Amino acid sequence: MDNKNALLAIMLSMAVLFGYQLLFPPQQQTLQNTPSQLQTESSIPASTESAPQQVRSVESLDVKNTTPENLAPQRASRDIRISTALYDAVFTENGGTIKSFRLKEYRENNKKDSGPKELVTKGDGIELPLFFSWGTDPSRVVEVPFYESDSQILETAPSGLKSLVMTTRVAAGLTITKTVNFSDNSYLLDLSVDVANTSDSALQGSPYLALTSNPFSPESANSSYLFSGPAVLVGGSLEEVKVKDLKEDGPKTLQGNIAWTGYEDSYFLLAAAPQNDSAEKVQTVRLSVTDGTAVNNVLSGSSDIIPSGASKQYKYTIFFGPKKMSVLEHEGHEFNRAINFGWFGFVAKPLLLLMNMLYGIIHNYGVAIILVTVLIKVVFWPLSHKGMKSMKNMQKMQPQLAKIREKYKDDKEKQAQEQMRLYKTHKINPLGGCMPMILQIPVFFALYRVLMQAIELRHAPFMLWITDLSAPERLSIGFDIPYLGGLPLLTLLMGGSMFLQQKMTPTPATNPETAKVMMLMPVIFTFLFINFASGLVLYFFVNNMLQMAQQHMINRQ
Repeated sequence: MDNKNALLAIMLSMAVLFGYQLLFPPQQQTLQNTPSQLQTESSIPASTESAPQQVRSVESLDVKNTTPENLAPQRASRDIRISTALYDAVFTENGGTIKSFRLKEYRENNKKDSGPKELVTKGDGIELPLFFSWGTDPSRVVEVPFYESDSQILETAPSGLKSLVMTTRVAAGLTITKTVNFSDNSYLLDLSVDVANTSDSALQGSPYLALTSNPFSPESANSSYLFSGPAVLVGGSLEEVKVKDLKEDGPKTLQGNIAWTGYEDSYFLLAAAPQNDSAEKVQTVRLSVTDGTAVNNVLSGSSDIIPSGASKQYKYTIFFGPKKMSVLEHEGHEFNRAINFGWFGFVAKPLLLLMNMLYGIIHNYGVAIILVTVLIKVVFWPLSHKGMKSMKNMQKMQPQLAKIREKYKDDKEKQAQEQMRLYKTHKINPLGGCMPMILQIPVFFALYRVLMQAIELRHAPFMLWITDLSAPERLSIGFDIPYLGGLPLLTLLMGGSMFLQQKMTPTPATNPETAKVMMLMPVIFTFLFINFASGLVLYFFVNNMLQMAQQHMINRQ
């Protein structure tokens, strides 16, 4: 009955969740045609008191046929290696982009010989992160510009800063200088781009910063439980766009006050935030998919006019790093909004803090999960106790209820009246066993999101064969089980504990068919949890054991 009520409560909650989303879909920022000025820092005013210059749109120039020979690179492009305390990065002069970004504190996988986690998994030239163009959409750029770098190796000193300057000239008569500042103990990169007009006429165009990304790992790309793809914080609302939707529906455009745009999975984030200081903050993000998995994420501003001999500067803050709450909150720019615990985030964040606090004491996330489970059980113990007693009393009344149903089987109204009279006589609330479970649902969903998403659990060992609490557990038994590999022992123990709990739970004697259906629940849950993170399975196993102990105490009364 307990699990029946829990299942009913979960189904009701899911119905409310999906119903709310159907009735009140999130407001989406749509593309507006009204032009607005991009906020930038300008070296000179956009308009001057001198004689008006002829304004040429860079977009309309036939740069392919006007590229002067002196713009062609005189040597092969070089790689520029950056090293800080947190990452090793590789920039390339071919496009002035990032071709590698490896996080030193995170490994690619759980193997002992695994290397640092790589966030730029593939791509070349324009199809790499941080490609910048002015006046020409990156998708229409014909020649990959050659950026000449002032350095080839940069290594920050402890708590120090380093800068990389790369310059290119493009056929439209522009000189583009990218300056990237690196800090030794931060995942932030400060990017400033100076666009200088060296032509003899004013040029008009918009700035474009492309953040093309691929899945950080095959596991994240194929996960059906957790989100992986582009995300945009626009107008204070987090928009997570499924790659599948971009493939089926085509490119998607968002416009408004863009705090940042990027690509994320459960554990890592690659994002760019425009630095806006004025009241004018309208920018545009266009999302599209190429090559099956590569997501083109292009951040653009409104059209600017740069007079001849003048320049304009655009600034961005770049984040390449882990989706760790403490890190993202420290880096600012609302990057912490990328950690999306859903509706019950107000419960999930305290639970995550509690788990991290316990880990700081015992240094084992598996034990921390067990302690969190025990503490949650202690908090809800009185509520669960009341619900269990209510269900036990309901079980005692089943013979009387059966007589009422039989006696008034042709008069439903009278049957309901007699049942309510019986409940009132014995001071029993028929929903008394269900309400406690409903009140625990926010905690259940919050803990589910924490245990499935927390990067702290990534590659975190527990004991024995459980070496990664963020991955499904498998016990090696000397041979591979089809579709599973090893034996999911903890999951089987979880299913077994759920079965025993069902056997201990009071069952309505007048409804044996329901009892048979409920006895199938452990089997269904076992199959459902086989590929869940072992940290989540551990929570359910411990919770079942505590539930059995409490049920045993109720049954003895």
